[in-house]
Amino acid sequence: MSEIIPPDVIGRNSTFKYKGNPVRVQQVSEEMGVQYVMEGSVQWSGDRVRITVQLMDALKGHHLFSDRYDRELKDIFTLQDEISMKALMAMRVALRTGEDARGSEKGTKNLDAYLKLLQSMEQMQVVNKDKVALARRLAEESLALDPEYAQAYAHLAIVVLVEVYLGVSKSPRDSLDHAEELVKKALALDNSNWYAHSNLGYIYVWKRQYDKVLSPAERAVSLNPNSAWACFVQGVALLNLERFEEAILHFKKSLRLSPVPFNQCLYNLANSYRFLGRYDEAIATYKKLFQVDSDHLQGHTHLAATYVLVDRHEEARAEAAEVMRIDPQFSLERYAKMVPFRQALVDQQVEALRKAGLK
Repeated sequence: MSEIIPPDVIGRNSTFKYKGNPVRVQQVSEEMGVQYVMEGSVQWSGDRVRITVQLMDALKGHHLFSDRYDRELKDIFTLQDEISMKALMAMRVALRTGEDARGSEKGTKNLDAYLKLLQSMEQMQVVNKDKVALARRLAEESLALDPEYAQAYAHLAIVVLVEVYLGVSKSPRDSLDHAEELVKKALALDNSNWYAHSNLGYIYVWKRQYDKVLSPAERAVSLNPNSAWACFVQGVALLNLERFEEAILHFKKSLRLSPVPFNQCLYNLANSYRFLGRYDEAIATYKKLFQVDSDHLQGHTHLAATYVLVDRHEEARAEAAEVMRIDPQFSLERYAKMVPFRQALVDQQVEALRKAGLK
């Protein structure tokens, strides 16, 4: 549900050999097997310090960002945290999620709380029970470090929502209510938080309160029009209002804004194509989804139904087998209660899945 920490970071022990030695960025790239290299320097005079940081794309040979920090050398640990956070934010914007990254910076001065939140968000890139459990723990640890961190409340709300989606929650209704409480807590702390507005719209979709879904989704996009997540949620709102053509436009914009496409956007784009009867495009998009998340349960479920609708029954049965492999406890009764679509679409889906061999 927006991609967070750069995926592979070489341990500092491996880079000690470069300390104090002149070295080319391309040499580091080749020897360490990395694309991006961060380098910097520290100079001081009396009680003043100057720290420079730059991030290089070694393969393309250009700067992604560079900055200089001139500070009084009063509290070295506070200074370290401040510059670490600024450098991390700049790196995250450059490498991964663009404007989405900026929303996570606001609202805490606790570097550890911020890092815990980023780690939690990273776990949500691929949705399964183990990763979601870890994401919840990290989000709760972030809030323990800073109980006034609006962004962390907004993110924990999505983690709780995904627990419902995965069937982890013992009481989906109570969990959805809890998710709504969390996101409203975030908005009470910071009503300008686009991420919280966006997540409130997403929660209303899952509560099937369709009269409420569009307003917070539109508010989020107005606050951050370059957010892949906000555009995605507005697409979800429009999909569940059965405005499929408009939903497709928002999903496509979300994918353009996100250098690393996230699974739920591809999934819902495929669903929009399917509900419009554009089955070839739907099938191709489900398959693209599996390149990102091969065990995406709902993706395999919906692809099975799509194959039934185009009379490709052997492939439908193969997808149904994938569903049972991923979730041996799958049942159509539980599925019908879980998906947030309007009832007519749910009924159509359930009938197609029966024909695919699911029960």
